[in-house]
Amino acid sequence: MKFSSKIEKCSLSPMRKFAAVAERASERGLNIFRLNIGQPDLPTPRPFFEVLRGFDQPVLSYAPSGGLPEYLDAVRRYYAGIGVELSREELLGTTGGSEALTMALASILDEGDEIVIPEPYYPNYATITNLTGARVHPLTTCPEEGYRYAIRERVEACINEHTRAIMITNPGNPTGCVINRQELQLMLDIAKEHGLFIICDEVYREFVYNGEPLLSALQFEGYEENLIVIDSVSKRFSACGARIGVLISRNRELLGHAMKIAQSRLSSPTVDQLAAAALYTVDNSYFDAMRKEYVSRRDTLIRGLRKIPGVVCEVPQGAFYVMAALPVDDAEKFQQWLLTEFDDHGDTLMFAAGKAFYATPGKGINEVRMAYVLEKEKLARAMEVLAIAIQKYNAR
Repeated sequence: MKFSSKIEKCSLSPMRKFAAVAERASERGLNIFRLNIGQPDLPTPRPFFEVLRGFDQPVLSYAPSGGLPEYLDAVRRYYAGIGVELSREELLGTTGGSEALTMALASILDEGDEIVIPEPYYPNYATITNLTGARVHPLTTCPEEGYRYAIRERVEACINEHTRAIMITNPGNPTGCVINRQELQLMLDIAKEHGLFIICDEVYREFVYNGEPLLSALQFEGYEENLIVIDSVSKRFSACGARIGVLISRNRELLGHAMKIAQSRLSSPTVDQLAAAALYTVDNSYFDAMRKEYVSRRDTLIRGLRKIPGVVCEVPQGAFYVMAALPVDDAEKFQQWLLTEFDDHGDTLMFAAGKAFYATPGKGINEVRMAYVLEKEKLARAMEVLAIAIQKYNAR
C-alpha cells in the first residue's frame, strides 16, 4: 500500500517516542523521572474545575467554530491587561496551541515553500510544516551565544525566493532563550521588509525569570498584515489536558482562511472553553508563585547537570526546559539503554533526544531537552541517576 510522501517525511515526537518502552519499564517496577514532556505538575487553578462541576446544560452542544464568546472575551481581557486591545474578530479559538499552529501554517504554506525557524526548535513545528508540503529552513543557533538568533545578517541569509514566513517561540522551547523588546522589533521589521508572515508562539509568555514585564508581539504597531500569534492555556495555567488555545491576528483575510479549517473540524470542546475562560480570572499572585517555583527548579537542575563531567548547558531565562549536550555517543541510544538495561536502586529517567529539534543533518545527536517540571527533590535525584548512568553507559 502507498502512503503519503508528506507523512513519510514526518517523525515521531521525541518527547513521546519511547512511551511504549517506558511503559514496559514501569511494569517491571522501575521508577522513571519523566523529564521528556513539558507537563507542568503545579495545580491547575480551581476555577477551571468549578466550571466543570457546575455545568448543567441539558444538551452539550457544539460551540461556534470560531470559539465561544465567553472564552474569546476572557482572552481579550487578558490581552487588554498587557496593553493590547483585540476584537473577537481577531481571535479564533482552537483545540490547543497545536491546532492554532496547524491552521496558521496550512493557511500560508504551499508545496515547495520554506519557513525560517531558529534551531533547535519544537519538533512539532517540522511535523506540521511537512504536512503542508513546505520545509523548514533552519536558522542555526548555539549555546555559547545563549541560542540568540535576532541578528539581521543571519536571519536575512536564510531568506530566499521560497520563503513565506518566519516562526519564533518567545520564550523558547527547547532552549529557554528569551529575546528582548529590541530583538523582537528586529524580527518583526525583517518580516515586514521582506513581505513575510511572522508567527510568534507565545504560550510560555509568563515563564520569564528576569523580572521584565510580559512581552507580546501584539504590543507592536505596524505589523497587522504580517503577524500571527499562537497562545494557549496549557502551560500558563498548568491545563495541558484542556486542549484550548487561540489563533490571533489582525490580518482578517488570514483568519478567514483559517476559519475554513475551523468549520471543517466543527468546534473546539464546549465545556473546556467555558472552564478555560474561568482560568483567566486568576490574579498575578498565581504567576508570581509559579515563576518562583520554576526558578528554584531550574537552578536545581542546572546545579546537577554542571556536576557531571562533560555536560554542556546554558542557564535558560524562560520557559521550563534545559537543552544540554551529554558526553554520550547518541542520545536516542542512551535513552533506549536507560529504559531497558539500566537502573540505580530502581530509578531511571527520560528526556527528549535532541536530534529531532534540528533540521540541519548531524546536529543534536548527543543533545537532550529536559523539562524541569518535577519537584526539586526529584530533579536532584534525577541528576544523580543521570551522572551514574553516563558513567556506566560509557564504560560498557
